[in-house]
Amino acid sequence: MEIKVAVFEDNKMLRESLQQLINNAEGMACTGAFPDANKLLHHMHLANPDVVMMDINMPGMSGIEAVQLIKEKFPQVHILMQTVFDDNDKIFAAICAGASGYMLKKTSPQKMIEAIHETYLGGAPMTASVAVKVLQMFRLQKTEKTEFIDLSEREKEILTLLVKGKSYKAVAAECFISIDTVSTHVRHIYEKLHVHSKSEAVAKAINQKLV
Repeated sequence: MEIKVAVFEDNKMLRESLQQLINNAEGMACTGAFPDANKLLHHMHLANPDVVMMDINMPGMSGIEAVQLIKEKFPQVHILMQTVFDDNDKIFAAICAGASGYMLKKTSPQKMIEAIHETYLGGAPMTASVAVKVLQMFRLQKTEKTEFIDLSEREKEILTLLVKGKSYKAVAAECFISIDTVSTHVRHIYEKLHVHSKSEAVAKAINQKLV
């Protein structure tokens, strides 16, 4: 089963490069590549993607606005932001809007394909520098009332690695388990924390001092 990916990117050369990269990757297909998000709903229905690669700065509708609309109309779709910027406001706005991950455009092709795959599995890949900024932002958020959350030792171990910005692949290697097993543990962690994304899980882990 192929992972269907839609690309929204105003830079023609980069858009075509991403399209070619995805189509050449095993188990993936680029079902749509668009220069902007101004006809977002039409393009989403046309491409029917599992994962969207969204540029944050485009003419007309911004990437952040597009993320909000996608999460409202297509909640099952995972969104991977792409940008040349790594400033706090844009990162925070994109994640709050519902983006799963946030990669800089200078990321290597191999890492980008890994990020798409991880996003599809429910992960939240982030460029290392972005992960650090996300942690800094969440630490500034108001601390929530402490509640009892019964995590197993393995779940705590995995949550700690996620807070450090580790990818599913890195967590699997460090814990000597498969990526599928990591996904299962993360799903259980989400259920126990009552969250739906890695960014929410990280925020709650920090606020509740779980790691």
